[in-house]
Amino acid sequence: MAPARNGAVLPILGFLICAAFIYFSFRDLWLNHRGNTELGFVKRNGTQFVVDGKALYVNGWNSYWFMDHAVNEHSRYLVSEMLEAGSKMGLTVCRTWAFNDGGYNALQISPGRFDERVFKALDHVVAEARKHDVRLILSLVNNLQAYGGKSQYVQWAWQEGVGLSSSNDSFFFDPSIRKYFKNYLTALLTRKNSVTGIEYRNDPTIFAWELINEPRCSSDVSGDTLQDWIDEMTGFIKSIDGKHLLTVGLEGFYGPQSPKRLTVNPERWPSELGTDFVRNSNSSNIDFASVHIYPDNWFQNQSFEDKLKFVVKWMQSHIEDGMKELKKPVLFTEFGLSNLNKDYQPSQRERFYRTIFDVVYKSAKRRKSGAGTLVWQLFMEGMEGFNDEFGIVPHEQDSLYRLMIEQSCRLGRVTGRLKEHKLRKLCSHRH
Repeated sequence: MAPARNGAVLPILGFLICAAFIYFSFRDLWLNHRGNTELGFVKRNGTQFVVDGKALYVNGWNSYWFMDHAVNEHSRYLVSEMLEAGSKMGLTVCRTWAFNDGGYNALQISPGRFDERVFKALDHVVAEARKHDVRLILSLVNNLQAYGGKSQYVQWAWQEGVGLSSSNDSFFFDPSIRKYFKNYLTALLTRKNSVTGIEYRNDPTIFAWELINEPRCSSDVSGDTLQDWIDEMTGFIKSIDGKHLLTVGLEGFYGPQSPKRLTVNPERWPSELGTDFVRNSNSSNIDFASVHIYPDNWFQNQSFEDKLKFVVKWMQSHIEDGMKELKKPVLFTEFGLSNLNKDYQPSQRERFYRTIFDVVYKSAKRRKSGAGTLVWQLFMEGMEGFNDEFGIVPHEQDSLYRLMIEQSCRLGRVTGRLKEHKLRKLCSHRH
């Protein structure tokens, strides 16, 4: 009887060994897939960002250079290193360019013509962000000339003989240029990521779309031209992608009809740029407002102490707007202190950052509309050519590095997200 019993056991044992091998071989793949499908979209609930029903306050950064560096194999690793460094600091959102119009390593070579090599670089950026648990705010065009900007669109229309004007502001009103921009939006929003297989409009790794970086339309001080463009383009985006949040990309200046132009704007000139923080952010398809903080650039002769006072007033004014006028979150998407100031001391940056972080932390504790900050800008060692007067390498600025981690932990405590694995591990080391 023994030989017969062994004959029954051996096939069963072999089956179990085979099943165990298959399970352990595919478990990680299944878990990753399961994790990917369960990643929730960031949504808005009144004046708060929410993910999976829980409030989210943002501590993040800008690295505009991601796509540009992902194009070439020798520099692609810097994207992963920066995302890993940000994630280790508890930073949850990075703002970066999803455009490069004309010129070197252009994504859009000419109207409607795209370089697949560069598109794959952007695919890589999105996939790497997902891997490091960082969400992206993707900016769609530049008001400035860097990486093409609105001037490149105007130049294209002029070269094709369809442009109405050589003025850069014709970007906002020329029908041909509006068509160019909509074609680009369609290509980007419906792009199927070559790494993840997910269309951009369906990918929760993307926190939000930013319509334009720092829009200005000085040729129409009333602001009507820019407002018409915002309303048309945001409606077009939402018709293709109803899942993602959308912001304008404003600096935060008050326009000629706003009483705050006299009491809050840094000087008179910002009210003559064709923008208005409240009016532009109140557009029905805009989900949250954006504000920048650059007192160095906005004032000619102010002491550091006066700049700090202005920063608090500037931020509190916009948080108040978010609560009373807009009833939307307000995200401070860029802030920085220049190291070219004649009285600059490295310790000033720590005080500057802390002042900004404290305003947002107090807003978060009181469930107000101050929804977070994104420092301008972070980059990695060996990238000095991409630095400006505001940039830092996190590990080289120990006090700022620790300060940013502290802010991640403070915001995590406010939202109850401190229990999440990454924050729990990070913040427990600090106590």
